[in-house]
Amino acid sequence: MSELITADLVDLDLSADTKEAAARSLAERMVAAGRVTDLDGFLADVAAREKQMPTGLDGGIGIPHCRSAHVTEPTLAFGRSAARIDFGAADGPADLIFLIAAPAGADSDHLTILSSLARQLMNADFTDALRSADRPEQAAALIRGEERSAPAAEGTGTERSEGEEPAAAGESAAAGEPAAAEPGAAEATDSEPVAPFRIVAVTSCPTGIAHTYMAAESLENAGREAGVELVVETQGSAGFDKLPAATIAAADAVIFAHDVEVRDKARFAGKPTVDVGVKAGINRPAELIAEARGKAARGEVGAPADGAAGGSAPMDEDGPAGDGFGTRLRKWLMTGVSYMVPFVAAGGLLIALAFAIGGYEIASAKSVADHFVWAESSSWAALLFQIGSAAFTFLVPVLAGYIAYGMADRPGLVPGFVGGYIATTIKAGFLGGLVAGLIAGAVVMGIQRFKVPAALRGIMPVVVIPLISSAIVGVLMFVVIGKPIASAQEAMTDWLNGLSGANAIGLGVLLGLMMCFDLGGPVNKVAYAFATGGIAVSDPSTGSLKIMAAVMAAGMVPPLALALATTVRGRLFTKTERDNGKAAWVLGASFITEGAIPFAAADPLRVIPSSMVGGAVTGALSMAFGCTLRAPHGGIFVVPLIGQPFLYLLAIVAGTVVSAGLVVFLKGLRKTAEAEGTGQTGGKAAPGGTTEDESKVAVAA
Repeated sequence: MSELITADLVDLDLSADTKEAAARSLAERMVAAGRVTDLDGFLADVAAREKQMPTGLDGGIGIPHCRSAHVTEPTLAFGRSAARIDFGAADGPADLIFLIAAPAGADSDHLTILSSLARQLMNADFTDALRSADRPEQAAALIRGEERSAPAAEGTGTERSEGEEPAAAGESAAAGEPAAAEPGAAEATDSEPVAPFRIVAVTSCPTGIAHTYMAAESLENAGREAGVELVVETQGSAGFDKLPAATIAAADAVIFAHDVEVRDKARFAGKPTVDVGVKAGINRPAELIAEARGKAARGEVGAPADGAAGGSAPMDEDGPAGDGFGTRLRKWLMTGVSYMVPFVAAGGLLIALAFAIGGYEIASAKSVADHFVWAESSSWAALLFQIGSAAFTFLVPVLAGYIAYGMADRPGLVPGFVGGYIATTIKAGFLGGLVAGLIAGAVVMGIQRFKVPAALRGIMPVVVIPLISSAIVGVLMFVVIGKPIASAQEAMTDWLNGLSGANAIGLGVLLGLMMCFDLGGPVNKVAYAFATGGIAVSDPSTGSLKIMAAVMAAGMVPPLALALATTVRGRLFTKTERDNGKAAWVLGASFITEGAIPFAAADPLRVIPSSMVGGAVTGALSMAFGCTLRAPHGGIFVVPLIGQPFLYLLAIVAGTVVSAGLVVFLKGLRKTAEAEGTGQTGGKAAPGGTTEDESKVAVAA
């Protein structure tokens, strides 16, 4: 790896008077050094980053920076301006300007060096030494850490022994080690030690190069000065190591200093939280620590974090240590399915709407790109059908790509998408997508185990891994396993088309049980993905349309059944459940099986078996009646697209009545048993036959 900065990248007499001119002057030095390939393109990327947030820092520092495809290797140029240049800092213009350039695919080793520099900028002695440097070689050596700056002030925690490299990001508190408290910070009282106040923090910025690590360094230093244990998780471009669960659990408060969404935010739910921008973590860390301590003292608790809102992928979620292969496989598959479902919903409903407007024959309409007539409904129908079909073409590639993503993170996306697309071209279908995703993830994980020379690390994520993994997955899918899978898919389709009588009814029972087993969980999604994969083709078979109909009908039963039960026997349910029952009518009618989850959480042993029985009845009747469905979602709102619609609704009603009857019967048995044992329970009976304490637990669940 080349040196991050050399003397020819230093300008101690920077003559620019604007930040744009300063960036251009320093970037020209990078071009001359062969570090930047396109000056204007790179400067455009710098300007785009500057628009996101000013890059001026208190203390007379400007750090324009970006990740750019026009950068060949991580590079730093340094300029010192006597006139001072305004980079938007609160305390005025800057005299020290650092232009930081990172390649679009920079590896973690390179980015760790840049993050180490960002931390150094929080050391006043380091910046003072740069202001007094009289030769470019001296300034470059200071930045590289080869020439020691003046000794750091005692107690700052930034001293380094002669020749010691600056601490890389992730080696100090960011790696999970608490910042050491000042001696005597936890004073002994009556000979008993007092535990120090503990804070966990997360820092992140849009590019994850500078502000992320500077905020971490600033918070750590302030924590040492305040005598608190402060541990920082830096979510930067070099990746991040999650704070141990035990460290988070032991924390008294949380600080988020971020300009992008905190990943896996749900880990910190329920703790006093200070939530600010990343620059606040740099400029006023002591205030943030004091605010966190104040919130903890007042008992203020942060709002529960929604794990889904943070946008983290399912593979980011923590699981129990030592998960077995089966558990990990389920998580990988669910990652792919969870990303595929929005494509199913969007594409399927567009196709359904197209059929509703123009009829089924609209599927044979020619491209409307050159023949669209605004006033003709048939043109609109054809347009909607073709847009929906375009969304459907992504189903298998997205499934495969995000299965690989769940296994190997971002490097798995390219081979996963490639393998999924190949699966569609050779007609391997949904099953081929599953296999392609698993193969792609496994190949990338295997490649990542190899140790490569430092010179190749920078191109691994953008060239080597995509190239090798895509080639391997492509060969396997085209030549080795793709064709057998396609043959199996074709045989399965033929078998489904030939199902009749007891065989079809048995399949309907199985699908109904799966849809109602976990009410929107992994088993439910497997059945749903199986059904949607069958209709996500230009000409789905009759068997696939029957499966889709059975799956959606069975999935509507649990919320409808619970809504009916709360209506006919409201005294068996708590007030909260009766209120949920009103919403469950709409959720069930819309094919949102999750509408039954509040009931199942409160009473799983009665609700889930009852739902499964009703779902099995509906699935069996739907298959027996020969009902078909071309839309993958929509509930009763797509009834016009259902073959045998009246029989289809009859199947749903039958399953709903069966499930509701079983729920009422089982809850009634419990009420009778508890009434007979009231003298032993010691609690006042609640309306649903539970004690008041049990009702509170049920509502909380």
